[in-house]
Amino acid sequence: MKFSKIALSVALAMAVSPMAGAADLLDFYHQAQNQDAVFASARATRQAGQEKLTQGRSQLLPSVNLNANSTYNNVNTQYTGASAALFPFPSGDQRFNNHGYGVTLVQPLFREQNWASYSESELQVMQTEAQYKLAEQSLILRVAQTYFDVLIAQDTVQLSAAQKTAISEQLEQAKRNFEVGTATITDTHEAQARYDLIVAQEIAAQSDLEVKRRTLQQLINAVPQELAPLGKSFQMEQPQPADLNKWVEGAQQHNYQIASAQAAAEMAEKEVDRNRGGHLPTVDLVANYSKNSANGSIYGIGSDTTATTVGVQMNMPLFQGGAIQSKWREAEANRERARQDLENTRRTVELQTRQAYLGVVSGIAQVQALQQALKSSESLLDASKLGHDVGVRTNLDVLNAQQQLFSTRRDLYQAEYNYLVSQLNLKAAVGELSEEDLSKVNQALH
Repeated sequence: MKFSKIALSVALAMAVSPMAGAADLLDFYHQAQNQDAVFASARATRQAGQEKLTQGRSQLLPSVNLNANSTYNNVNTQYTGASAALFPFPSGDQRFNNHGYGVTLVQPLFREQNWASYSESELQVMQTEAQYKLAEQSLILRVAQTYFDVLIAQDTVQLSAAQKTAISEQLEQAKRNFEVGTATITDTHEAQARYDLIVAQEIAAQSDLEVKRRTLQQLINAVPQELAPLGKSFQMEQPQPADLNKWVEGAQQHNYQIASAQAAAEMAEKEVDRNRGGHLPTVDLVANYSKNSANGSIYGIGSDTTATTVGVQMNMPLFQGGAIQSKWREAEANRERARQDLENTRRTVELQTRQAYLGVVSGIAQVQALQQALKSSESLLDASKLGHDVGVRTNLDVLNAQQQLFSTRRDLYQAEYNYLVSQLNLKAAVGELSEEDLSKVNQALH
């Protein structure tokens, strides 16, 4: 009995044929934009960070405070001594009310720390924006990677099922051949061992598929629909420009990880300036208007008082227990840390850019090589089956050829997915990844 390709053809057709109503990459991305908790957190962080500029600017503007008071007084006064008769003030209990209010304005004239804090708040907003852009790109990458993880898991399940069917047929053939005396029991044992192994692999593949689907569910907060599979053929393109150094240069200038680390380094520099300003005097313009009214006093008379004052107030820190110097040293150490973090980020981004570029270039070559390897594996299987029929190949040769065919096909699927993800990673490295890029990848699914 020859190896049947019917089950294999059906299973593989399912792996590459679009399904009616299947959701594609853009569908899942749009769901994740509204449902992903990580991205929602980044959006809230951005909104919070935008308030830093207002808070920093407020330290340069005047502050105005209103105060008011109302008191009831019950005072008992007894004048004694020889001179008491000379002052006609009433003795005994005096009951009266005091009411008053005041407005105080303070305008900083010279506060070096406040200017440093304002500059720092500008950098905080820049960093927040860079981190939000990074989160937008990260969402695209996470959706794409998770989507293709589900697809390769589905492919693995389908290929395992097809391989199990093929091995099952080979096992039945070996049993029949043994019964009629045209094969040894070894052929049966070899086929049985291979069948048991593929059953275990199929169970593992099904478990992995469930995990991958749950990972996608975490992004969209819903049970995933059927996924649109990769088309039978799609156009592979070399990176443009086809110069790795230009991509690295672009990443150093526009990568959002670097932009965030650069803002952090500049903030650390401003923090040094702010703490250095702790030694300097502060000068404020202070204006006060107050009005107080009392319907009595210990002297038996009431009063209405209105006062307006305008002046300049200077405060000079002389000794704060060593806190100012300690904070200055701490800020300088943090500045050095931020500089080293920036350098590390630059190096990491350069490596990531090179990996993504080579992932695209080598991915194209790998897909092409695996396409040829797939044809060779199919030819090998046909030759092994024919050789087995005429007695020049063993049952094990056929089983090995089947294994090679399925492994090559799975490797081809994985290489195609890796190529598409590498394209997105390369655009992200230079800070250019957008929904438009995801849309281009999405076209490969139709």
